[in-house]
Amino acid sequence: MTKEHKVVVGCDIGGAHFKIARAENGRIVEALTLATPLWLGLDQLTKAIKEASPLFAGSDLNAFTMTGELSDIFASREAGISGLLEQIARHFSGEPAIYAGRSGFVKPAQAVKLGGDVASANWHASAALVARILGDALFVDMGSTTTDIIVARDGKVANQGYTDAERLLTGELVYTGFVRSALHGITPSAPVQGRPTPLMNEYFASIADVHRILGVLDESDDKQPSADRQAKTVEGSTARMARMVGRDAADLSASEWRDLAAWFSEQQLRLVHDGTFLAAGTHRLADDAPVVGAGIGRWQISRLATRMDRRYMDFADIIPADETARKEASSAAPAAAVALLASELS
Repeated sequence: MTKEHKVVVGCDIGGAHFKIARAENGRIVEALTLATPLWLGLDQLTKAIKEASPLFAGSDLNAFTMTGELSDIFASREAGISGLLEQIARHFSGEPAIYAGRSGFVKPAQAVKLGGDVASANWHASAALVARILGDALFVDMGSTTTDIIVARDGKVANQGYTDAERLLTGELVYTGFVRSALHGITPSAPVQGRPTPLMNEYFASIADVHRILGVLDESDDKQPSADRQAKTVEGSTARMARMVGRDAADLSASEWRDLAAWFSEQQLRLVHDGTFLAAGTHRLADDAPVVGAGIGRWQISRLATRMDRRYMDFADIIPADETARKEASSAAPAAAVALLASELS
């Protein structure tokens, strides 16, 4: 890594999605998120890399972060890291930069020895970039499956936990996302016609159905099949949500189902709000420090900012990026972050 890197491609290899962002001269010009259900096999990643190949054209450096090592096709995190590094070596020429969080960018040989730093460090890249740009902020990234809540203080990442286990305890990792979360993982019961009704402990519906009913879901962000593999329509989502409370869609009116959907979304927001109290509890951020939202769940994060009486800023609006790339770059924030951070390597 001794030459100037004018074109850097950042990648976030997840267990469900592959996120890519291309930076030219320190500016994001294109970003993309592709479905990669690794639980179905590593060929899913191979297909996604092939589809994303135009973004890698002429790159001087490819930088990677990952969470896909958690996929159940791997026996352990260590095996997952090694497996994904093998895939990177197989599909990309040249020596890549691997993001190891608190250890910075490292070579693949070092990454194997720094598994504890490399594993699921994508949140650290995004938060480090936000800290560098704004100084103080509460960074919240809600993706398809999880939500990261990180304090940036005095230009540095002020995390309390680092590993997934530690961050679950500190509230910095909340296992709820904007599309893939099962409803029974958000709440055990829901009010139906004024009566608390226990939810069926089945994957009949996801939070994507809730947000589709509410009209706040960008369909391009829901890249996985629905729970019943049926239509992704308001009618289909209503039928799936109805099953969660033992009913058919015809049992209630459209407005009643919409009220129930709003209630489910509210429960998710409360989970994230609780996490912010834990994560920010040891840091007295100034009143003018913003909430910075990233990920496909930015609609939910903007509501969180209102709850916290803080101004909201979108990750897309604070990073150097072409206007046409901002939305996708925010949805793929870790990929954009490693691309921009790696652009400064020499």
